[in-house]
Amino acid sequence: MEKMALEMRGIVKRFAHNTVLDHVDLSIKAGEIHALMGENGAGKSTLMKILMGIYTKDCGEILVEGKPLQAANPKQALENGIAMIHQELNPVLDMSIAENIFIGRELHKGPMKIVDKESMLKEAGKLIKDVGLNISPKKTMRGLSVAQMQLVEIVKATSQNAKVIIMDEPTSALTEKEVKVLFKVIERLKSDGVAIIFISHKIEEVFAVSDRITVLRDGKHIGVLETKNATHDQLISMMVGREIKEIFPKVEVPIGDVALEVRDLCYCDKVCNVSFSVRKGEILGIAGLVGSGRSETASAVFGVLPKKCGEIYVNGKKVEIKSPRDAVKKKIAYVTEDRKVTGLNLIASVRENITIVSIKNLTKRFLLNKENEKKAADEYIAKMKVKTDSCEKQVLFLSGGNQQKVAISKWLLGDPEIIILDEPTRGIDVGAKRDIYLLMGELVKQGKAIIMISSEMPEIMGMSDRIVVLSDGKVSGEIERKDFDQERIMHMQFAQ
Repeated sequence: MEKMALEMRGIVKRFAHNTVLDHVDLSIKAGEIHALMGENGAGKSTLMKILMGIYTKDCGEILVEGKPLQAANPKQALENGIAMIHQELNPVLDMSIAENIFIGRELHKGPMKIVDKESMLKEAGKLIKDVGLNISPKKTMRGLSVAQMQLVEIVKATSQNAKVIIMDEPTSALTEKEVKVLFKVIERLKSDGVAIIFISHKIEEVFAVSDRITVLRDGKHIGVLETKNATHDQLISMMVGREIKEIFPKVEVPIGDVALEVRDLCYCDKVCNVSFSVRKGEILGIAGLVGSGRSETASAVFGVLPKKCGEIYVNGKKVEIKSPRDAVKKKIAYVTEDRKVTGLNLIASVRENITIVSIKNLTKRFLLNKENEKKAADEYIAKMKVKTDSCEKQVLFLSGGNQQKVAISKWLLGDPEIIILDEPTRGIDVGAKRDIYLLMGELVKQGKAIIMISSEMPEIMGMSDRIVVLSDGKVSGEIERKDFDQERIMHMQFAQ
């Protein structure tokens, strides 16, 4: 009989009268990479918070290597061999790698129990070398990339003899090369007998790295799949409760006149003489590797970043955009790539977030018409299928997919003509992705022009009418839909 690293049996969790987990089971073998899949709101995060001692279960039992676990907080969970690498890393940035690894359990020497910095540096140096990090343990965390920080978090977990490591969206901010490094580290952990719970919305990655997949839906345990025997359609159907025939529901609409034209745009050394245009009814995809200047281009067009040179034309007329306010006046909207940092006010309500850009239109003689504001917010909550029990609920408590719908609603309320979507489906589930793709189709039917920046090749090829590829801050190529070819686009991304 195979050794079980973790068993969660019949887990129930209620918030007031709402049951968010309904007798959920999860079993992970030692040395197994086990994917946990489900749409946003399926219960994945709640289940992991119970495992980590952040929430208290109402019913059920948890066993770690056959022994009951009663963790009242993350520290106790860690002491029992459960560690979590969060999607949003939270290291102490001005402390060294070694200090971060040993924080709260520093090594000491002598009768006075003085912190043994030398031993910590030596031990940390060995540990980070094991995961392929060729950097000094004295280096501060602030100087590391996201991928390097993630590897330090993994080192921290393994150095505490974690038997189970939860990885929540570990690749969401990584390049393709960094993902390969992470997967090698995961395989090494597997060979050492460590169990990995891998949470991701990227189905291709789940199939590439996992041994088994547990699917949750609406707080219920739907089933377990052997990855090698599963299909994409089968997994998606289990997650959403229906078959999604077309992952990318591209609609063909008449392409109109040029809505936005950018000529020779420059920003510092990040954007160098970038030129492109997008037409009414068109989805223009902007592809490129991380660091290629995609987001900087969008930010410079929208007036967030000051352009060094270049010209911008809206509907054939040259315009000066020196701030987001100028862009909004020209009917341009910009849904940024990081909804939590720049897209939303997380502690404000859904209503306040949706109406913030259009607040002037809801104000008369300097007084806000609260009835009209609520009506506008409720209209977009319904239109965008935002799952919330009230427009007064804080955005903080919505799932990632619903937060993204609120971020998009904020801009659509102002009826823009040109919409820039930067990584519109990052970190959201397949059902919410489809909702956003369908929305994009509706917008281009109305004659809107969409610029979509995406790191996901299937998405950008599936939804775009035309793709502009950036490399090292420059346009390296442009391809019409009929000529889309993944290998060709990849070559353009690496062009210098």
